[in-house]
Amino acid sequence: MRGPLVIPDRAGLEAAVGVELGPGPWLRIDQQRIDTFADATGDHQWIHTDLGRAQQGPYGRTIAHGYLTLSLISSLAEDLYRFDLGTARLNYGLDKVRFPTPVPVGSRVRLRCTIAAVTERAGGLLVPIDFTVQLEGSDKPACLARKMSLILTG
Repeated sequence: MRGPLVIPDRAGLEAAVGVELGPGPWLRIDQQRIDTFADATGDHQWIHTDLGRAQQGPYGRTIAHGYLTLSLISSLAEDLYRFDLGTARLNYGLDKVRFPTPVPVGSRVRLRCTIAAVTERAGGLLVPIDFTVQLEGSDKPACLARKMSLILTG
């Protein structure tokens, strides 16, 4: 796999609109990651952390939190693109987040994305990016989300 697409300026950003990036490398979701996320968020629901009870549950094992899957987007995106423009880059928000299928412990996920647009925003550029977290062996994605990135230019 080649490195991330480096976007050095606004022209490069506009040229990248509509171009699918990825998929990135696979990442295995282990129980330690799930437990660490549960500790960080206080969400210790049995379906995520109780191995014995989860074996009797609907998936036969624990599953990752949906928000854990969502939170992986930022780190997985580092393999797909890098913005080298502006003075800072901020997470402005999320739109249309969905979790079509659960992520069982031991499974692998990877990321694809498409930069959807570039619009002027006071002090910068607002860049919506459509992300798909793929689950290995599944026709359905684990997560679909539009992340709004704000690139400060002033």
